[in-house]
Amino acid sequence: MMTEANVKRLVTKLSQMRGAALKLGQFMSIQDTHALPPEIDRIFRRVQDSAHYMPDWQMEKVISSSLGPDWQSNFVSFDRVPFAAASIGQVHKAVLSAPVSPTGTDEPVAVKVQFPNIKDSITSDLGYIKLLLTAGSLLPKGLFLDKTIKVMSEELADECDYRREASFLRKFRSVDYLGNDRRFKVPWVWDGSTREVLVMERLNGFSVGEANTFQLHHRDRNDIASSIMELCLKELFVFRTMQTDPNWSNFLWNPSTRQIELVDFGASRQYAKEFMDSWLHLLQAAASDNQDACIKWSLELGYLTGEENATMLDAHVKSLTLLATPFKDSTPQPFDFGPGSQWADITAEIRAQIPAMLRHRLTPPPRETYSLNRKLSGAFLLAARLGATIHTKAIWDEVVGGYNFGS
Repeated sequence: MMTEANVKRLVTKLSQMRGAALKLGQFMSIQDTHALPPEIDRIFRRVQDSAHYMPDWQMEKVISSSLGPDWQSNFVSFDRVPFAAASIGQVHKAVLSAPVSPTGTDEPVAVKVQFPNIKDSITSDLGYIKLLLTAGSLLPKGLFLDKTIKVMSEELADECDYRREASFLRKFRSVDYLGNDRRFKVPWVWDGSTREVLVMERLNGFSVGEANTFQLHHRDRNDIASSIMELCLKELFVFRTMQTDPNWSNFLWNPSTRQIELVDFGASRQYAKEFMDSWLHLLQAAASDNQDACIKWSLELGYLTGEENATMLDAHVKSLTLLATPFKDSTPQPFDFGPGSQWADITAEIRAQIPAMLRHRLTPPPRETYSLNRKLSGAFLLAARLGATIHTKAIWDEVVGGYNFGS
């Protein structure tokens, strides 16, 4: 099945499916779990790099039906060739004309145009992917593919409403979130945006994942990683609202303004206070190396059923306590995420627990943790990619030190 010719066919097919396949490809390519067989991992990484664009006539049809037949009157210029493709749409450069611009002047904008009928295709596309991944029993049972696909289907359906994304952009721009934090910039949204077409301020930074290409100073790498780690924890424990897609291209560094520019809020999620209370209790137990408390809060959250064998419990608790290492009192600070560092050893140890968990896990993780863990692990991976050294314990204490449980 996994000959080079068949892999190419699968990549082509999955790339054409866009939404579901690309989303799964993005998710898999950002992870470092080594839970997938190498041949499946190889397919999704190639899908991630093989996004297809709409033909011009199709793009025109989507925008015309959304903004009206005279849509071009809103723009001084519109580049009909997209400069980026995402999982459910593509992005064009344009200049919004002064009469309709929120600033009253011509403004460079990014225009996200959704692929037609993408929402209707999610269920069938994910069914096809499930068929592919279960062929020949390539995936271990402990991945609970059915639950993963169900959660992904719900998340993708949410992302297909650009009005929802616009609401999160406005929320994060507000003074209650990042409006007064000079380290970050969130683009404004044009009020004429619709469910299928999202027009927002165009930003000028470069992906923080390209830091090596741009030869960033080590101080800048540390500052970027520290800010993103702090933002991640604030999203969890202060805002309880998180942009859950840790794709490096969603974090842009602008060296002239020295700001981290944030884009793509389609995957934003909100979390209930009761859930977040329990999840913080779990993280605090892990950071304290308290095995009994780790098991107690894992049961409370639904990570465990209470019927697990000793092998599963040991692997589960060990992976949690390892993951919490940067936030422990006993961990020397600042914490080094660079090559050959303690973090490299920790990730190797976490990876070593995965086979046991895949064999002995009795229940899938709680729904909320799919997106939540994705972002938290993405923040760690980004720090490692930047080779950063940061005061993780100080960030942890500042964000969660005054957390109020139960209110």
